[in-house]
Amino acid sequence: MMADLPGYHRTCLHTGKLALLAILVSGGIVLQILACALYNNWWPMLTVIMYVLLPMPLLFFMGSDASLLSESDNGWVNATKFLTGASAVGSIAIPVILKHAGIIGWGALAMELSSYFIFVVAIMCCIRMNEDDDSYSFL
Repeated sequence: MMADLPGYHRTCLHTGKLALLAILVSGGIVLQILACALYNNWWPMLTVIMYVLLPMPLLFFMGSDASLLSESDNGWVNATKFLTGASAVGSIAIPVILKHAGIIGWGALAMELSSYFIFVVAIMCCIRMNEDDDSYSFL
């Protein structure tokens, strides 16, 4: 389908997809900061540590020939999957633990989890964009 379009149309569509990703990531960052600023409590920023740690196993251990969605006998790929999963669970667990301890309120928890959901949607859109058109890959 994309091959039938002229080059300038494909460029416009890719620019729109990149703009959508930028808007999603910006929205997630704004929610993350608002969860802290509105309630005058900066403890929810601990989640940012997990957001930074989340892609690290993928960058360090994942080869270009392996996929996260396929089964593998390679120990490094399995370690990457485990560390990425642990970081993803930590991104949800930190705000829930902070709420359970009474450090943050329900509003901050809702904004933190909404921010996480928006980041996950942005990552899924990014993966989908790379699967759609390998010739215009930015990852």
